[in-house]
Amino acid sequence: MRTRLSICAKKARYATEAEAVAAIAAATITLRHYTCDRCGQFHLTSRTKGKRIARPVTI
Repeated sequence: MRTRLSICAKKARYATEAEAVAAIAAATITLRHYTCDRCGQFHLTSRTKGKRIARPVTI
């Protein structure tokens, strides 16, 4: 699904995937990052319907 330009403009943008992952780690809710097809940067979303959630890595 293509991101609407108005939604892209409202969301926080992260230049790198590492920045987006760091923001997810600091969040108190379940989030995932994705590359925006409008701006080419990363956004966060809480929508998980139909998406596989990666299991946490235990070391």
